[in-house]
Amino acid sequence: MCFPLFTLSLHLNNKDSMRKILLFFSVILYVCSASAQMADPVHFTSQLKELGNDEAEIIFTAKIDQGWHVYSTDLTGGPIAASFNVVKMDGVEKVGKLRPRGNEQKVFDKLFDMEVRYFEKAATFVQKIKFTKPEYTIDCYLEYGACNDEMCMPPSEVAFKKEGKSPIPVPSQQEGSEDNVKTDTVARVDLTENTDSINEAAGTDSTLWAPTPLPQQGGDEGVSHGLLAIFLAGLLGGFIALLTPCVWPIIPMTVSFFLKRNKERSRAIREAIIYGLSIIVIYVALGLLVTALFGANALNALSTNAWFNIFFALLLIIFAASFFGAFELTLPSSWSNKIDQKSDALSNKAAANATLSTLHSSLAIFLMAFTLVLVSFSCTGPIIGFLLVAVSTQGNILGPTLGMLGFSIGLAIPFAFFALFPSLLKSVPKSGGWMNTIKVVLGFIELAFALKFLSVADLAYGWRLLDREVFLAIWIALFGLLGAYLMGWLRFPHDEPEHRTNVPQFFLGLLSFAFTIYMIPGLWGAPLKAISAFTPPMYTQDYKIVQTTVVEAPFKDYEQGMAFAKEQHKPVIIDFTGFGCVNCRKMEAAVWTDEEVARRLTQDYVLISLYVDDKTPLPQPVEVEVNGQKRTLRTIGDKWSHLQAVKFGANTQPFYVLLNEDGMPLGPSRSYNEDIQEYLQWLDNGLNKYKP
Repeated sequence: MCFPLFTLSLHLNNKDSMRKILLFFSVILYVCSASAQMADPVHFTSQLKELGNDEAEIIFTAKIDQGWHVYSTDLTGGPIAASFNVVKMDGVEKVGKLRPRGNEQKVFDKLFDMEVRYFEKAATFVQKIKFTKPEYTIDCYLEYGACNDEMCMPPSEVAFKKEGKSPIPVPSQQEGSEDNVKTDTVARVDLTENTDSINEAAGTDSTLWAPTPLPQQGGDEGVSHGLLAIFLAGLLGGFIALLTPCVWPIIPMTVSFFLKRNKERSRAIREAIIYGLSIIVIYVALGLLVTALFGANALNALSTNAWFNIFFALLLIIFAASFFGAFELTLPSSWSNKIDQKSDALSNKAAANATLSTLHSSLAIFLMAFTLVLVSFSCTGPIIGFLLVAVSTQGNILGPTLGMLGFSIGLAIPFAFFALFPSLLKSVPKSGGWMNTIKVVLGFIELAFALKFLSVADLAYGWRLLDREVFLAIWIALFGLLGAYLMGWLRFPHDEPEHRTNVPQFFLGLLSFAFTIYMIPGLWGAPLKAISAFTPPMYTQDYKIVQTTVVEAPFKDYEQGMAFAKEQHKPVIIDFTGFGCVNCRKMEAAVWTDEEVARRLTQDYVLISLYVDDKTPLPQPVEVEVNGQKRTLRTIGDKWSHLQAVKFGANTQPFYVLLNEDGMPLGPSRSYNEDIQEYLQWLDNGLNKYKP
């Protein structure tokens, strides 16, 4: 089964493929492709606020980007909790624990099997202190964890350093007291110039830590052709819209309009082109409007926000009901009538006055195109709505524009063709029941994919209403009913009483029944790889006949794993993960449990999992400086997080990289994406490029 309209996957690096289609998008694609992989969703400020007497507060205030959240304090055994850490304190002492302030949200997390607490949009953490000497020195930091619904940041730090005089001198007998605070000895290293120093302090191999530019995803790698897929999906949607009963009857109106005009060959060609371009401009403007209203960050948030997914699901259900004949989605008829009248008036003026400007003539054609858009809204609206929903929730700013560009081209080409050759109308088949059949089929498909959006919300909130077998049961029922409709056993209000099954419908019905039968074993745990990108993850399956495979990395240390790979002459897959990374667990449960994926990970590759939140202390803290930013590496997790940033220019998890035994990349990286077939293709591409 292949539904290119609905299997959209966006990656901003598919620049070369798109140049072959539209040259004028190359500048936009370059700008988007140049964006770095480093995420910076949380922005902290810190200050010391004196309370009077001998007390004060160290206040850490955060602004959090849309779609991200920062975990609160005192979370044991789960995600990375916010914590206050002391490097050196002289003349002050802590009073109590770190306290969170703000709109704290509580959610039960099924993967951690515990209630987690976090903040969205803004957060404040306060540590109360007490002055003990006339002069003080404070060197401390806040450690916190941040995630969205697709990735997690490594444990991050907000440093606070301050020294000065206490506002109120303490009694003299306390001046000589010693603070019971551990002071770290820190080795200072600038990795931008010298990686050897960190080898002694943190036990690393500088040759393996050298920055490694990763190939762009797409192009020759064959992993992602997302933007091209969006364009082609829109093109297919435009051709489908042409066959609907709201659009097809407009063809005679188009022909009648152009038959009234000048029959000069050169002018006919020019006006047919203007007509087609007008349709394209109108629909692309709609795509640009969606982009302008939402923007890149908000579009990304749509893909992870449960309530937006519920809204989209309900929207698609309404569209499906419209296609089934429950009601018609129409714009006020006065809109199209006024525009049609204006178009005819401008056309008549052009015919009466040979010197009428080309601008007026073009405006008449543009208004005719606008009439087409308005009159056909009841059929094109649901298709456009589905396309914009599917593209917008992928989080790519180019998606809506490219999708609408493809849709408008698919719809404009036939109308421009008939405007150029109006006499061909005689050979066009009349509209009838076959068009209503197309609408009903589209209604079934939109209803099926509304379930996909509901599934996203169900997983986000842990409702467990749409476990994998429930989802499949509903899809089995839907496509079974679709087959029954195509066979003529089921009828809707708009169907003709003498509705019969023709030969094309028979074969389509046969495919629908075959697809239904294919899905049935999934109720008992069959992987169903053809639709794994749409169904809920395997871990939501309550009943499975075959137990799933569990993959565990044999190495948790980068240097040790690379040394083993060199000894065995095998390629390496680096898994940057975290104990508190929700989406890392999702990938392991949904993708790594596949038998073919598991076989490659355990037999063909050396798998190294590096946990960026591993709290095991380093033998000695190391202060590093990269691009002018200082950071102190205190734990094993800090070390792996720094490795990911320095070597690969990324800082989110999950993050997967394929390397040869010398640490050189075998292809582009991958992050959170539960498409098993794409993951297998990515692994196979790396194996094909590996040369011992």
